[in-house]
Amino acid sequence: MSTTSRGGKSLSTQPMQNINNPTHQTYGPFFLEYSLMAEYNLLRAQNLPGIYVIPSARSPLVWFGVIFLRHGLYQDGVFKFCVLIPANYPDGDCPRIVFEHPPFHPLVDEKTSELDVKRAFPQWKRNVNHIWNILLFLRRIFFKIDTNKSLNEEAAELYEKELTAYKAKVVESIDASKLHLYDPPKTDDPYEIRFVPKEEKLHETRKQAMAKSIREKADGGNVQRRGYSWVAQGMPVLFSKLQNTRTAT
Repeated sequence: MSTTSRGGKSLSTQPMQNINNPTHQTYGPFFLEYSLMAEYNLLRAQNLPGIYVIPSARSPLVWFGVIFLRHGLYQDGVFKFCVLIPANYPDGDCPRIVFEHPPFHPLVDEKTSELDVKRAFPQWKRNVNHIWNILLFLRRIFFKIDTNKSLNEEAAELYEKELTAYKAKVVESIDASKLHLYDPPKTDDPYEIRFVPKEEKLHETRKQAMAKSIREKADGGNVQRRGYSWVAQGMPVLFSKLQNTRTAT
């Protein structure tokens, strides 16, 4: 399965191979879809800071993502990436992370733009490792620099010996990524993450709607109170409910 780019290229997701188990052949596609839905729900529950991910509309094996970095050496960095999932997930190899415009980093290959995920997950363990673990690793590499067995030797050497020069190269990679942030989508997928220039009129309308909602909540709005309270006023009765009484005349 693959997602086709506008240039005719495709994001390979490594088609299913050598699966001889009859049960897997019968229920494989349904099990894969269920597994990936569960993985995405787990990811949403983690609420990883600065990371936004959405599955492709064309293939469940491609997830589009972007990471915002707010402090550290890579402060103000914005990097778009793809998560490429093996077709025999979760029994196959480790999912991959490929950047659209790679950051200058010892663990990111400048030629392929791929992150060395296998460093943290040399063997993918079903029901132990999850895609959110990979994204957490992605976030950590920007705050804890590991130069051991690097994919980018220049980055590793500069970080160890010339930190000032390393920082300058990092800033260059951040600027390069931002320069292409508003480029047209690389694929024909409607769910690919894309950025558009700020529209003052649209933002002002949304801002006013949000402010109105906040004011209404602060004022109590028209919220109807129903059900039981913890205690009735003047009565030590738990979960009580006010009763309408009428006085006979």
